[in-house]
Parts: sequence; structure tokens; C-alpha cells
Amino acid sequence: MSRFNSKAARAQPTSRVTSTGRVLRTYEGGRGRERDARSELFLLAVANFVSQQTFYESGADRDDRFAKLVRRLAVEDPAWTAGLLGWLRGEGNLRTASLVGAAEYVKARLDAGATDGPANRQVVASVLRRPDEPGELLAYWTATYGRSVPKPVKRGIADAVRRLYHGKSLLKYDTASKGYRFGDILNLVHAAPDPDKPWQGELFQYALDRRHHPDTAVPPASNRVLTAHRELMALPVDERRAVVTASGGAERLAAAGMTWEALAGWLQGPMDKAAWEAVIPSMGTMALVRNLRNFDQAGVSDEVAARVAAKISDPAEVARSRQFPFRYLAAYQHAPSLRWSYPLEQALGHSLANVPALPGRTLVLVDRSGSMFYSRLSDRSELNRADAAAIFGTALALRAADADLVEFGTGSNKIKYRRGQSVLKILGRFGDLGGTDTTEAVRRHYKKHDRVLIVTDEQYAFSHHGDPTEQVPANVPVYTWNLAGHRAGHGPSGKANRHTFGGLSDAAFRMVPLLEAARDADWPWAA
Repeated sequence: MSRFNSKAARAQPTSRVTSTGRVLRTYEGGRGRERDARSELFLLAVANFVSQQTFYESGADRDDRFAKLVRRLAVEDPAWTAGLLGWLRGEGNLRTASLVGAAEYVKARLDAGATDGPANRQVVASVLRRPDEPGELLAYWTATYGRSVPKPVKRGIADAVRRLYHGKSLLKYDTASKGYRFGDILNLVHAAPDPDKPWQGELFQYALDRRHHPDTAVPPASNRVLTAHRELMALPVDERRAVVTASGGAERLAAAGMTWEALAGWLQGPMDKAAWEAVIPSMGTMALVRNLRNFDQAGVSDEVAARVAAKISDPAEVARSRQFPFRYLAAYQHAPSLRWSYPLEQALGHSLANVPALPGRTLVLVDRSGSMFYSRLSDRSELNRADAAAIFGTALALRAADADLVEFGTGSNKIKYRRGQSVLKILGRFGDLGGTDTTEAVRRHYKKHDRVLIVTDEQYAFSHHGDPTEQVPANVPVYTWNLAGHRAGHGPSGKANRHTFGGLSDAAFRMVPLLEAARDADWPWAA
């Protein structure tokens, strides 16, 4: 008799986020499952806004837990850790965690005398993707470990400087508010100009002169952006607003690399209608999104507003901005004019392009308990985890072939929606449901679905029925997205169709079809 090799035999999917088998208590006292070190670091990294207070842990406690895990795995598993850090800054688009992680990676390996795995210099360079980030990493290193900066850190930063420094970046990021100016960084790391960029030597010298001799520093004549900017700065204050209102003023501001932030200071007066309309053509997509309220308050014309709307809703621009969907939700909630509603809805739809269109029947459970409302995504964001969870859960339901969308807390309710409805409009049907009883929500709403997806902070209340995942047959996949990054989860992960992912990144969502194709889902940077 054949026991295993039958027509029904299928490979058992696994996820890389795994539990150790040890039972812990969650912050709220519920039973939780401890995760292994790599899973713990992955979940913490993608959900953690460094230095930010959370409902369950102080920013310092989370940062310390993150740093310790990086230091441990940098020595035990350097290739995996280097891959995580590069992915965090690249596809994950999480800059602060990746910068801190790279510094801790190098420190741990230097202390341990480790020489295997990816080079320290390479790891540092891999997380520096924006011109202000060399200074950010240096500031973190010196604040944490003192002014003695090791050679691998200097060399990695020098590699990034050659790649990132140009005229516009100097104007935008080399400001007096920074502890490390471009000139300070060049002095410290001794970056030589890139041989393929013959203009970079003069740029580096100008950056040094700006830092040490600002009154006499003269930009290189070969750099049109810097010379155009110097000409604007030399204009008397009472003549500057005429530049804004003149024909060709927008082009002149753009040629001089004038950002909207710099324009406000240059004018030494209010950002009125003319000022905004002159600088809008050169503003980036997310700068436009952040300033919609300002455009309305200044009375920007409908013609200009139409160009703004077209840009912020353009699929290519949304893809280039690499922003999480909650940015568009926050803009929608705070923009005063209805003329931005539909463009933001379109942008939100484009930003969710990687959410899988799941076949069969899907149960989507969105946590709307009190802890989700108490916890903002960061100290710099007004958007809470409850709304972030709702927007992702709604998108999953709308993309699925057949889905039940449920909000839960102390109790639970089905959210009514129609295919093709606005994601943002559906959000208005979600409420605040008090405590957390994930187990009861699963028990009440699971009706032979093909999969269960839970978006939560995993702080379920104790139930005599067991953890939430035990309410679903073992052959049915349960996927949990943890928004909080707390140590103990509400169920096991990594085998037997139970999978936990951190945060709400597209990379995590893409694991679902991989798992259901009976393939092992690797870490996102190895897939």
C-alpha cells in the first residue's frame, strides 16, 4: 500500500520566519511563541522606526534589541545579515534601520576579529543610497562609539560619496543644520574623486571651501547649477520676488536647484500663490503630496492643480517614489480640498500593485483593537496602525477572487464592499472595537476558506480555545502580518501552513503566491 507517493501528495510549504517552540507571554499577557534570531531580526527590522516610542516597548528598548540581534548575527551568519541590510535600504526602503544595522554589523565583526563573509566596506556602501546618508551613518557611529572611525566605515562611506555627491545634492543636503557637512565627511574619509567624473574634484574642493571658508567660497564655473544658485543668492531681497513672478521664473529656479524649502527662506516672506506655482514644476512627487494643504491655502490655480494631480497619480511616478500606501492615506486624510481625492486614490491603487490577486476564498481579518489606535506608525506620523492595517486588508480583499473582510477587537464585524469600490471610501466603514480577541474572530468568521490573512499587532487576549491559528484546519494556510515587532507572536510560524511576516511591505505580500505554489519562500533578498 502506498502511504506517501500518491496523486494527492504535495510539497509542504515553509516560511523563513520560524518559531523556536518555546512559549512566552505577549505584552498583554497572552500566550506567545518565541521566534528564532533571524526571524526576530527580520520582523523587528521591517516594523521598527528607530528611536520611536511604541505601545509595547520604548524606542530605546527596541533599538537595543535590534542592535544586539544585528551584532550577534553579523558574526554567526554574516552573509544573511548583509543581505538583510542591503534589502532593507533597497527594496524595503527603510533607511534608518539599515544605517544603524550596517554600523552595528561592522562594530561586531571588528570586535570579533571576523574575516569571513561580505566585507565591512561593502556592507556600509550598500546601505548608503541618498547624499545625506553618509553624514547620518557617521553621526550614529560617533554618537555611539566615539570619534575614532575604523577604516572599513571610512572606505564604505568614501565609495558612497563618489557615487552620490553632485551639485544639486550639495545644495539640498549640505546645510548648516547638519552636524556633519559634506566638507567634514570629505576631510574624514579622504574620498578621491571618481575617475569617470572629471568635474567631481572641483565639486569636492567647493564643498570643503563652503565648510571652512563660506564667505569666500566660489562654485566651479563648470557647474551650471551651482553658479546659477550663486547668482540667485546674490540678488537683493527686494528683487527676489520679481524672479518668481517673471516669465521663465520657474525654469530659472529649477536650473538653480532651488527646492521649495530653500525658496521659502530665499524670499524671506510668505510662500504665496506665485511662489508655489513657480516651484511646483520642479518638485518631486512626495514633496507635492506633502504640500497639498499648502497649495490650497495659497490658492494655487486649477490649471496648476491639474498638473499636480496628474503627476502624483502617474503610475511611473508612484513606482519611482517607492512610498508605502499609508503615505497616500495620510495625505487623503489631511488634504482639505476634494480636488485631490481621486488622484490620491489612484496613487494608492498604483502603490498596491504588488498585492497578490489571490484565487479561491479568502478570510481577511483586520485588527481594530485599542492598541492599534494608540500606536502611530512613528512619532513623525499621524497615521495609526489601525488605519494602516485597514488599508492593506481592504486592498487584499478587493484584489482577491472571493474574500470576506472582517474587522475585529473585543467583537468582530464583516465589512461590506463591492469590487471596484474606492479603497479609501471602504475605510470609513471600519470602527474602534476595544480589546483584542483574535481567536474568537477566527472562530466566528472562518467558513471553510482557502486561506486566512490577519493584519495585527499580535496582542490577542487569552482564550480557552487556544491561539488564533489553532482554529483553522492544519491544511489551510494562515498568514499573519505583524505591525508591532513585539518578541512573542500569537501563534507558531514557519511550518504546518503557519506564516508570520513583519510590516506591510510588498516583499512580504509576494510570499503568499510563492508559498501556495508549494515552493519554499526564501528571504526576500534571496528570492
